[in-house]
Amino acid sequence: MTTIKDVAARAGLSVMTVSRVLNGERHVSAQAREKVQAAIEALGYRRNVFARGLPGARSFLICMLIPEIIPDYVAEFQQGAVEKCRSAGYHLVVQPFDSRTGMAAQAVAAAVASLRPDGFLLLPPVSDDLAALDMLDKAGVPYGRLAPSVAPERGACVAIDEVEAARAMTAALFDLGHRRIGFIGGPPNHGASAWRLEGYLRAMSERGLTPEPGLVQDGDFMFEGGEAAGARLLDLTPPPSAIFAGNDDMALGVMAVAQRRGVSLPRDLSVVGFDGGESADLVWPQLTTVRQPVREMAATAAAAVIAMVEAGERVASLQQLDFALLMRASSAPRAEVRD
Repeated sequence: MTTIKDVAARAGLSVMTVSRVLNGERHVSAQAREKVQAAIEALGYRRNVFARGLPGARSFLICMLIPEIIPDYVAEFQQGAVEKCRSAGYHLVVQPFDSRTGMAAQAVAAAVASLRPDGFLLLPPVSDDLAALDMLDKAGVPYGRLAPSVAPERGACVAIDEVEAARAMTAALFDLGHRRIGFIGGPPNHGASAWRLEGYLRAMSERGLTPEPGLVQDGDFMFEGGEAAGARLLDLTPPPSAIFAGNDDMALGVMAVAQRRGVSLPRDLSVVGFDGGESADLVWPQLTTVRQPVREMAATAAAAVIAMVEAGERVASLQQLDFALLMRASSAPRAEVRD
């Protein structure tokens, strides 16, 4: 196994200098850093994670909290984060917790105490939990946040323009001839819930329309919540010709209840979602959805956290990536327009 001594010999530097480079200490010249990096790449050196118990040593661990019930996008985010961490010589540690308890800060504190991670990745709704952010700031642990809706000046933030994405999807349904469009929102503790509703309402307003109260239903970003909200929308007289669910899981719930009632998709009802996870690809008819570049978002957040760890300082940042509308078989022109 290649050791730090081998790296030092290859770089022509002392073991202490190499150690300082690996630990991200500031008082090392750029030339020395370049020599160490070149030696690491040439020798295929990998840091010894088991040495993290030594005083002052890094753990080379990046921690991520995930809810016990895992939506599609979380698994995709985890994969993107794993790939980025691995390429940088770090390990991603995933800690499940019950997001329904509202005790994210306690879960973060427990992870910091037991794992001593070098950095943290925070997904909604934890990315908006100010107590969790305060705890990490106090511990001096850098963190990346996915789609934060509060305090964007804290941490390394990565997002898409969710308001514009929801507006664009609603506008796409208008372009298909739909006017009576139902919307299913998400839980109030997710910033995405408000953003996606705002985008839907903005598209309606741009066309001089105000949806009646029954066309906007509360949801929970879960399959069962989509079923329940979809049933309420289909009970309206007349029912909507299209339903925009605030995420893919709820959209699948809408499709399930519609098919049980004998509603033909997309002839009688168009259904669209938001996220673009694997389930949207596998269901039939294939789900029209907003595709978030979740893996790229994960890699971007992980890279920002690792950069802060390596530099030994925390820097706030906000990076906004592009989204895409995937128009598929679950949506079609409104029947009256098509016929």
